[in-house]
Amino acid sequence: MIDIKKEVIGFESELIALRRDFHENPELGFKEFRTSKIIYDYLKKLNMEVKNISRTGVVGILNGKRGSGKTILMRASMDALPMQEKTGLSFSSVSAGVMHASGHDGDMAVLLVIAKVLARHRDDFKGNIKFVFQPNEEEAGMLSMIDDGILENPMVDAAFALRHWGAIESGRLGLTAGAVLGTTEEFEITVYGKSGNTSAPNTGKDAIMCAAKIIDALQFLETREYNPMHPMVIMIGQISGGTARTIISDEVKMGGTIRFLFPDEKESKDKVMSAFKRVIRGICDTYSMEYKVEFIPSNPSLMNDKNLVYLMKSAAVTTFGTEYNIDNFTGLMGEDFAEVSHRVPSVMTFLGVQNREKGNIYPQGHPQFSIDEEIMKFSAELHIRAAIKYLNE
Repeated sequence: MIDIKKEVIGFESELIALRRDFHENPELGFKEFRTSKIIYDYLKKLNMEVKNISRTGVVGILNGKRGSGKTILMRASMDALPMQEKTGLSFSSVSAGVMHASGHDGDMAVLLVIAKVLARHRDDFKGNIKFVFQPNEEEAGMLSMIDDGILENPMVDAAFALRHWGAIESGRLGLTAGAVLGTTEEFEITVYGKSGNTSAPNTGKDAIMCAAKIIDALQFLETREYNPMHPMVIMIGQISGGTARTIISDEVKMGGTIRFLFPDEKESKDKVMSAFKRVIRGICDTYSMEYKVEFIPSNPSLMNDKNLVYLMKSAAVTTFGTEYNIDNFTGLMGEDFAEVSHRVPSVMTFLGVQNREKGNIYPQGHPQFSIDEEIMKFSAELHIRAAIKYLNE
């Protein structure tokens, strides 16, 4: 019988070293060349089948020795964010304008140690495990991996993903069945007006004024057209236009996101997108403007399978010694593991890494975000227990 807790604790220093190395050397989506090589070499040393997939992605396949059985996929993301780190950590990013501010550094370190422990004990389980290190999570890289066959050869029966989450206190878990993360649609809007001098506004068509009306009108959808008990947020994150203070702008570009978490995702999505385009069309028609709307491939809602949630909760009780640290957790964040969850039974567990005493108080995406490294050994133990239990039972 494996003493999983003791074995994982024995690798804690390696966990921390791996995480800090990844943190110090972050790479953007589809540019994770150094990260990919480290992961590839690490898995190769564990005597498993390893290959690159989807440009910089890596998958290692571990076969249990107790016989044929089911196949599980275990995933961690690799990419960093395009932002300047301000943590002041001794292992801060050495790459200007690039930072691991989503916790992917810790996710990768944990999954590597999970792979090492399970590889050492392949005689104790049946079936197969695919360790998937995904590139470009920030821009729907999982869909590329699916298109490249990540769920095939062998076919995946269930999928696990872990996230270290800054909004949850250290030692607590966010684990809920059903839709847990929202549908995300990214968009770009271009409004075309007519240039002129601001001293004679009647001679032009003010694209900035029209854009302002669009931004204001879109908020109507959130508060007046849909059930307020079903969360929806439309946010403009980028806007640019104009060439000079004295010139009427003839073009404005805007970019943003639509996020929602409705029980009937497919039907709701069609209605939301139709209404979104209707509002833009109406405003532009009112002001005699031309426009263009483009949607960028994003992700559906993330669905946690109820049976896998039950399995994970059972493993969590053994790992933490209590059932009272598990919270219902839902949000409107985008997460492209959702693509997997709509194809095979899946579960994503959110491990809390917020520790005020250690200064880990900032949310994902903040330039001072960091994780409570002490939680990583619990992350590893939890997923090792769940994987073995699923494969053997």
